[in-house]
Amino acid sequence: MTVGERAPERLVERAQAKVFRTDIQALRALAIGLVVLNHLWPVRLTGGYVGVDVFFVISGFLITGHLLGEMTRTGRVRLGAFYARRVRRLLPAAFLVLTASLLLLVVFIPYPRWDRNAWEIAASAGYVENWLLAAMSVDYSALNDAASLVQHYWSLSVEEQFYIVWPLLLLAAVALAGHRTVDSGSPDRGARVTTALVIVVVGIGLLSFAASVLYTIAAPSQAYFATFTRGWEFAVGGVIALLGSRIRLSRLGANLFSLAGFASIAYSALSYDHATSFPGYAAVFPVLGTAAVILAGTSHEALWHSRATALRPVQWVGGISYSLYLWHWPLIVTAPFALGSEASTLSKIGVLVLALVLAELTKRFVEDTGQRWTFWRASTRRAMLLMITGMIVIGAMVAGVLVWHGARTEADRPPAQVIASPCEGPAALMPHASCKDAFDTVDYTVMTQKNEYFHAPAECGDFLPILSYGEKRTTIECDFSEGRPGARRIWLVGDSHAQQWQGALFDLARDRGWVVTTSYFGGCPAADITFRGFRGEWAPSDAELCMRWSRELADRVAEERPDLVLTAMASRLQFADDGSGTSSFDQMTRGLVNYWTRWADRGIPVLALADPPFNSEVRSPDCVLLNVDDPRECARPRAEAQPADPVIAAAGAAQTERIKALDLTDRFCDAELCYAAVGGVPVYYDADHLNLEYARMLRPELEAAVDELLKRSESG
Repeated sequence: MTVGERAPERLVERAQAKVFRTDIQALRALAIGLVVLNHLWPVRLTGGYVGVDVFFVISGFLITGHLLGEMTRTGRVRLGAFYARRVRRLLPAAFLVLTASLLLLVVFIPYPRWDRNAWEIAASAGYVENWLLAAMSVDYSALNDAASLVQHYWSLSVEEQFYIVWPLLLLAAVALAGHRTVDSGSPDRGARVTTALVIVVVGIGLLSFAASVLYTIAAPSQAYFATFTRGWEFAVGGVIALLGSRIRLSRLGANLFSLAGFASIAYSALSYDHATSFPGYAAVFPVLGTAAVILAGTSHEALWHSRATALRPVQWVGGISYSLYLWHWPLIVTAPFALGSEASTLSKIGVLVLALVLAELTKRFVEDTGQRWTFWRASTRRAMLLMITGMIVIGAMVAGVLVWHGARTEADRPPAQVIASPCEGPAALMPHASCKDAFDTVDYTVMTQKNEYFHAPAECGDFLPILSYGEKRTTIECDFSEGRPGARRIWLVGDSHAQQWQGALFDLARDRGWVVTTSYFGGCPAADITFRGFRGEWAPSDAELCMRWSRELADRVAEERPDLVLTAMASRLQFADDGSGTSSFDQMTRGLVNYWTRWADRGIPVLALADPPFNSEVRSPDCVLLNVDDPRECARPRAEAQPADPVIAAAGAAQTERIKALDLTDRFCDAELCYAAVGGVPVYYDADHLNLEYARMLRPELEAAVDELLKRSESG
């Protein structure tokens, strides 16, 4: 076939490429609808997060088609102009919402949370938010942080990184075909280039998919945010852009294909939840479902779904989907603080309406107007300079917020000692206390540095070289003996649920002149078990490192033979599975008995601290903050908030007097309810750790248990 014979076909394909795709606009509407509804009602639409994957496939299809069209028309890709178009299309609205988020932050959000939010806003302005979240996902302490105002920018960061790399890869494919440019006048050359493009895109897609599957198994938290685990989703869209026009479906086939695609997306959104291992294999359903809908629509014929998907409301939502995605999340996070109450159905509907209004205004006056603005449309250089200027301005505002945050927190230091009145804090729940308003008031709600359960006093030195694993360091010595010989040596070991007790122990150690060694591994139990994960399955390498620390800790303590070991852990949220088929609870109980008995057999007494009642598992971590006038609203049934604890079960099963449990549930709960504020003092610092002040108020009970166990051990 000659060039002249192929020209009409090429012109038809070009004309088709310019046809507005109502099905793609409907996919955008579906995607944003799933995401927003999932964020507003996460329990109702548990898998709505797959809407992000729908967006990724659409982006891969449209950008690849755009680049291919430019290659075909001009024989090359003007990278500067391409990047400038992306800047004009995306950044005005994105930077507007980031600026608004900074204002919402300082006006409504408690200032101890400014630090993380400010850094994430800076990362979002630089489109590296996904990598920041991936890094924080391996930081156990970050798991309890409240969601930031711009956490949703992680997906925009992934897309922007895709826009930077993708045209370079396609140009590399052209070079692979042995040509510096695409000559649209040569059918043989065009075929070779198309083949090269397909090979490169498919190859990248397969590599990325393999990485997604393997990394989701090995490191699921990081895999969710990583760019390379999502690249195959863009590649799937790219393959359709390259080959879609060559695949001719019958009208019936196109209809069935599109309906199957929508059904696949719906199935994912309705059946997936937070426990689904994602992306990995699970992402195949929403990704291929989106691909099927796009492929079915390449004929540009009206299909069965068109009557619904082409409706004006659907198309309108698809049109504002980008701005709606930007606005909805900061509004969701801010609303409870702005309204002074926990989210209700009515407030959620209000947030949705406000987000829609702001999205429409942003689409009309920022997105569309920004793209038409002659000043930067006329110059690629101006577009890039304005992008850099915007980043600098946001960076300067972030720096200002961080300086302000630092100034406000400078004076927030824990007092040297905590003295509670008879009806203050846990004293209000003492057996003979008669406090009329023990649960009706709260003295403060904002958690500052003086409430940090992990606060370390000056007596605590640097990390010791023992029980260290690369950058993972676990062990510190806090010397309160002032050099006196013969000082008692105490160990406090476990995860951060052991660390939350250190304030009370340090107060006691300071008065007694003890030397306290602490060893903590976040989320990891000090127990003889086959550990699988905390609140979900960990990467095998992380679980193995946890067990290694646990084994070596047992050896170290047995070797040093301290006067006493205190231990605590979130054992109800940690999972053991040795393949025996017995419950994790039973395995944990048995593993703790074996672990502690080894120490007890060497004459080391062990005080096991029962875990306090659940917080975030039964209420919003911000419940007290949002119910300052009536903290009783945060009370939960005792049976619900304080289920059986393997630590208590293990202490009861131990066959030695050297192992004792301290269960302080009655300092958090009465016979029926467990409280988030007692005696005017908030119980919790964050989602599941004690407020340092409250923990220090529990020193008398801790001291009595320690003295009893030491006396029993010495006499035995």
